[in-house]
Amino acid sequence: MNPQAQAHTQPQPQSRNGLDLVQMAQTVELLQKEPALAQFEFRARNQWIDGGENRSTIRDFYGAGKEDQSRTTDFVFTNGEPPVLLGHNEGANPVEFLLHALAGCVTTTTVLHAAARGITIRKLSSKLTGNINLEGLLNLNDQAIVGYEQIRIVMDIDADCSAEELDDLLRFARNHSPVCNTVCRPVPVVLERA
Repeated sequence: MNPQAQAHTQPQPQSRNGLDLVQMAQTVELLQKEPALAQFEFRARNQWIDGGENRSTIRDFYGAGKEDQSRTTDFVFTNGEPPVLLGHNEGANPVEFLLHALAGCVTTTTVLHAAARGITIRKLSSKLTGNINLEGLLNLNDQAIVGYEQIRIVMDIDADCSAEELDDLLRFARNHSPVCNTVCRPVPVVLERA
């Protein structure tokens, strides 16, 4: 049997990078037919505890045309501050959680689109660093940026593709990660009393 004919008889993989390829294709097809199902609303609730400590709970969300019922318990995240920022290390601080969210979203986006492109990832890790000048938060310098001045993501990735394909994948992931795009462009945030 020639190699070309043999390739056609080999079964297609059912998963890649831990993702179900059949379900992924079905989801994409459904969203192409019914774009309204792509509209999601995620929610978080937060309660102040004391000082710089507060706690967020996340469970319910709306997506795929209905309220999601898959979660039976809350995800709980304690926000805190280190002693140098008047806290007691109750948990990571909110700007560190932002790095966590950014890392997770860019990683997931990379893995998802690698699978869609037929790329198998063997190893993926990243290190994020962000620089903040507290003069902005504390209103000590009108010229200081409030929030991160820059965030750097260094991704260590080993995959079965060329360096050019990998660079293209990472550019694509940066441009299609919802958290990365939320950070990279102005997003209206409304703060109002209940």
